[in-house]
Amino acid sequence: MDPSGAFSSPLEVKLPSSLEASRIQTLPPNAYYISDFISEEEERIILDKVEHAPKARWRQLTHRRLQTWPSDLVKNTLLDAQPLPNWLEQPVVSRLLSIPVSDDEPHIFASSPHGRPNHVLINEYPPETGIMPHKDGAAYHPVVCTVSLGSSLCLNLYKSKEDGALDPEPVWRILQEPRSLLITTGELYSDYLHGIEPISEDANLSEQTVANWHLLRSSSSFEDGRNQRQTRISLTYRDVLKVSKLGSKLGPLFKR
Repeated sequence: MDPSGAFSSPLEVKLPSSLEASRIQTLPPNAYYISDFISEEEERIILDKVEHAPKARWRQLTHRRLQTWPSDLVKNTLLDAQPLPNWLEQPVVSRLLSIPVSDDEPHIFASSPHGRPNHVLINEYPPETGIMPHKDGAAYHPVVCTVSLGSSLCLNLYKSKEDGALDPEPVWRILQEPRSLLITTGELYSDYLHGIEPISEDANLSEQTVANWHLLRSSSSFEDGRNQRQTRISLTYRDVLKVSKLGSKLGPLFKR
């Protein structure tokens, strides 16, 4: 039994003793990458839950679709304060709260208003689908935890020029493998934009071009410098700062 209380093969889940061991050293602090955060069986169960969620949960965008749990945000406020469903809590949240950042910080959400994530955004990225460079904004405590399922792809990090315009060339790339966890906070949250190119294949992958190369589960899988994308599902965990008490009572009216 793993630290979350869920059953998993100890060979499949490899949690560090602290996040420091998983720090992406080539990036500004603080970013962390854990390649084997969940098991293949846990991945399968979560993907099944995502696929069979009520149709009303899905929001269709131009090229992709998404789910929000427990509800959407209105004016940067979470209207439904209900707990996340168990399949989004276990094993992800319990593991997030089990890994210390340091001796003085028991876990990555220790200083957030609610001491844990209270919101999950689920994005589906088919091949040739991406998202424009953006920042996550002021609605959240500045910690983003993303679990990737199904397929690998590169997340690009961008910096604005001195005149305020976006530099179209990414400063860094992070390769996110299935079942991995990526945590970004601090300067990376506040000063950099992140986005995903709408391509079918990530190319020019190497130790020199991928920031987390030495933390990958299997860098040898990308020795040819390429990653052919399949459909990838991402679970993004954050703590919404403002929660409406009224929304807790009216939550079903605002749910998707």
